[in-house]
Amino acid sequence: MEYLTKVNLNALAKALGIHSSTVSRALDPRKRHLIGKDLVRQIEEMAGNLGYHPDVTAASLRTRRSRLVGALVPDITNPVFSPIIAGLQEELAADGYSLILSNLAETSQQIELIAKLAARRVDGLVLATVSRQDEALTFCIERGIPVVLVNRSEERGLASSVVSDDEAGIRLVVEHLIALGHRLIGHVAGPSWLSTGFHRRVAFEKVTSEWKISARDGYVVEAGAFSREEGLVAARSVLAVHPKPTAIVAGNDLLAIGAYAAAAEFGFLCPRDISITGHNDMPFVDLISPPLTTVRISHRDMGRAAGRLLLEKIDNVEAEIVELVLQPQLAIRGSAAPPRS
Repeated sequence: MEYLTKVNLNALAKALGIHSSTVSRALDPRKRHLIGKDLVRQIEEMAGNLGYHPDVTAASLRTRRSRLVGALVPDITNPVFSPIIAGLQEELAADGYSLILSNLAETSQQIELIAKLAARRVDGLVLATVSRQDEALTFCIERGIPVVLVNRSEERGLASSVVSDDEAGIRLVVEHLIALGHRLIGHVAGPSWLSTGFHRRVAFEKVTSEWKISARDGYVVEAGAFSREEGLVAARSVLAVHPKPTAIVAGNDLLAIGAYAAAAEFGFLCPRDISITGHNDMPFVDLISPPLTTVRISHRDMGRAAGRLLLEKIDNVEAEIVELVLQPQLAIRGSAAPPRS
C-alpha cells in the first residue's frame, strides 16, 4: 500500500470506493446510526490503517464548537470522583467530545481555572466543586458558559444538577441502626457550606427526631472537610461525650474511616463497642476491616446523567434547568451490629 503522509476525508473515501459524505457520517458519533454497523466498522478499520485523523481545527471553525468539555473536581485523589468522571467521559465521547479534567487544590482558584478553560473555548463545564452559594457558578452564568453540577447542588437553582437523595440515604442508615437496637447515635457531619454536608446533617436531625431519639449535646459534630483527617478530629469529639454513642453515622466514607481511627484511639472495637456507617460506597470500602456499612450511590450513572444534561444545554442554551435526584441503596456489611447490652 502506498504510504500517505496525510490522509484527508476524500482520500479515505476514494480508498474505500464510497462517497465522502458516507465516510463523514460513519466517523461522526452523532450520525453513524444512519449507516449500517458493518460499514461503520469497515470505514473505521480503513481509517486506522491509513492513519486518518479528523481535522479538529477545521471542524471547530466550521461548527464554532471545540468539542471540548471541562470538568472541575475538588480532590482527584478522592475515589468517589473516579466513577463520576468515567461515566461523564463515556457519555461525552459517544457524542464526539473530549474531556479536560482539572483538580481544584484551593477553592480560591476555581474562577481562575474556569477562566483558563473558557480561554481554551470549551463548549461547557461540569462542576463537582460548588458550594451552596457559589461565586464560580455565577461567573459561568454571567458569561453564558453552559454548566451542569454533579454530586453537589447550589441553592439558587441557577444550573441543572445531578445529585443523590441525601435524606433517603441518611434515613436508610439511621433506620438500619435503630432496627439493630441503637438509640444513642452520633453524627460526624460534612461541612455545612457544601450541599452534601448540610442536607445530610439536616436529614440526620429530622430522622432521629421522628424516631424520638433525643438530641444530645456533642452527638453531632461538623468536620472541617470531607477527609479522613477531619473525620478523625470530629469523631474524637463525639466519642468523648458521656454517655458515648453506640453508633456513628458519618457524612461520607472518608469521614467514616477517620471515625475508625478515632475508635481505635479510644480502645473501642468496631462493631463490638461502636458501630460506624458511611455514605457513598466509594471503591474499596468493602475491603477495609471491618467492611463498611454505607449508603451506595451510583456515581457512574451520576456522571452519565450530568453528561447528557450538559450536551442538551450545549445544543440548546434555553434548555430547562432540572435537578436529577438519584435514589441510593444501603450496602450492609460488617461495621454495624447490635449494641452491647
